[in-house]
Amino acid sequence: MGKIEIKQVQSLIERRKFLTFPWKIYRNDPLWVPPLLPERKKVIDPDRGVFFDRGEAEFFLAYKNGKLAGTICAAEDPPTNQKRGKKECMFGFLEYIEDYEVFQALIEKVMEWGEKRGLNALYGPWNLDYEDGYGVLIEGRDTPPALMCGHTPPYYQEFMDRYGFQPARAQNVALRINLEDSPEFRRLVRLAKRVKSQGKIMVRKADFENWQEEIDNVHRLLNKALAHLNDHIGWRRDALEATLEPFRNIADPAFILFAEVDGEAVGFLPGLPNLNEIFSDVNGLRYPWDILKLFWLVKRREPNSMTIKSGLVLPEYWGTGVAVLLFEGLFNQAIAHGYRWTDMSITDVDNPTSVLTAEKMGAEIYKRWQVYTLPFA
Repeated sequence: MGKIEIKQVQSLIERRKFLTFPWKIYRNDPLWVPPLLPERKKVIDPDRGVFFDRGEAEFFLAYKNGKLAGTICAAEDPPTNQKRGKKECMFGFLEYIEDYEVFQALIEKVMEWGEKRGLNALYGPWNLDYEDGYGVLIEGRDTPPALMCGHTPPYYQEFMDRYGFQPARAQNVALRINLEDSPEFRRLVRLAKRVKSQGKIMVRKADFENWQEEIDNVHRLLNKALAHLNDHIGWRRDALEATLEPFRNIADPAFILFAEVDGEAVGFLPGLPNLNEIFSDVNGLRYPWDILKLFWLVKRREPNSMTIKSGLVLPEYWGTGVAVLLFEGLFNQAIAHGYRWTDMSITDVDNPTSVLTAEKMGAEIYKRWQVYTLPFA
């Protein structure tokens, strides 16, 4: 037992405490990859964060007996709520010591915040971004997370269940695909050769010189190719562009592939170097010397793995060979580059165009996350 106090983040010092608190939670966890603080600062800044163009958010610190013990964010996303027919309070940046009273106080704070705004349920955790590090890790704590994937202690799931949270959607998963000669890979090559002989589907690399047009293509494909999924939120174009912009300088266009039929994009498969292999050693760029270390590592260390953050095929082209050509083209590039394996994350476990396709190539699920909901009492 102890005195717990919840304070709203207001000053720059409090904002830094909020952002750096995870270092306390994960200081003895060798698998944790610290978030990049410059990016996190931008996300929670009302003047720079893309979320604040459409929603409202506030941030809170929990103190127990005068010591910082947890953090949480409460947010309202009116356009998404309207689209989904919901009145949900988004919560995220949920980090806390192994103390159920602290967790309980944080949750009750965001419920109070949401009720004052006429909301009726919690939804999360999301860090003001529906694609970056969301959910609670429920399986796969034996390996480091890939780029943009979350990592949480075991007691996070325990406390969510204890409080009464329920799954808000199907589990989200990461798949591991070994890039080596195998019966599955040889089968993929044979299928690709057969599809290519028909001459209907063309695969091309991304054109970064026409960045806005490529964003339009990805935006259209995202919202059409994933519309069949339960609880699909959909993307705002400005949010998509803000998410992709940081990768513009690190991505190789040869690994960002589009499939076209009669000049129209019908599929998309992007591969990125799994920079978490490097970010794990730069301390989230918390101090100036960490930035110098990042520059040094980028020049001297090549990641062993690639990560695929989205695999999109328009529903009318499922089963036509679009996915086969995209995967075959991307894997050939990856093998030529020296990658040993690829991560594919994060996707719904019931997504037939990604999980089933990947499993046919010998992929295995190696991580699972859960997003939760909780109606207000």
